[in-house]
Amino acid sequence: MRDPKRSSGLERLAEDTSRRGFLARVSGVLMSAAGAQAAVGVVTADAAATYTNFCGHTYTTGNCPHPTGLPRIDRQGMPLRAKDGHRVDDLGRPVDTKGRPLTPAGRLLRDADGEPLAPAPRTQVCAAVAQRYGIRTYNDGAWYRCCGGQVRKLVDCCSPHPKRINGDAGLGGYCYKGRKVFCVQYRDTNVPC
Repeated sequence: MRDPKRSSGLERLAEDTSRRGFLARVSGVLMSAAGAQAAVGVVTADAAATYTNFCGHTYTTGNCPHPTGLPRIDRQGMPLRAKDGHRVDDLGRPVDTKGRPLTPAGRLLRDADGEPLAPAPRTQVCAAVAQRYGIRTYNDGAWYRCCGGQVRKLVDCCSPHPKRINGDAGLGGYCYKGRKVFCVQYRDTNVPC
């Protein structure tokens, strides 16, 4: 018959020195960390939603608010739909070159009487930030990254405001004249990289 004191001591030694024991300890730590991360994720889900989530940016400053989510813009800083670069109005509807809202099939969007719907405003993303937050903003500096085989221009929406959209202290980034980055947006250039 086995001595229970001796076998538990041997088992502890095996757990402390074996690969199985090491893996058990590591998996315990990982499970604890995963549980802690899940708890943190629940608490900060709203805050995390403001952070960037597009290729080329490192999650330090949040996205500029955009009618369709990701802050894709054209050369003039106007909103584009991220998935295909189609122009959108301030309501997030695809629009034609005259600003008229379109159906997913590309036809004019009509009301119940069959009349084309009136265009909604189409505002530069950085200017819409100024309106929404009651601050002055400027499309200032930019930097470039290779994303999906093309050059992406990341554009800072800057402000003299001391905080950025995340709520923490503003960073200088590529802003001019003492302004700080408030939020970020991007433009796909179609230049291969």
